[in-house]
Amino acid sequence: ESRDTLEDVIEPFLIQEGFVLRTQRGRMLGEPGWRHLGLAPPAGTAIQPDLLDG
Repeated sequence: ESRDTLEDVIEPFLIQEGFVLRTQRGRMLGEPGWRHLGLAPPAGTAIQPDLLDG
């Protein structure tokens, strides 16, 4: 797939489903993503909610 397709089509779906999270440091795997891979999230990977969100 082209980079544009990944960013415009696939990434929004992964974010909506919680598989990928956008953070200030970039993208990271969300809890559903870890479960889908059959792995437990590493300790200390919980992100803090952004004060400006909602």
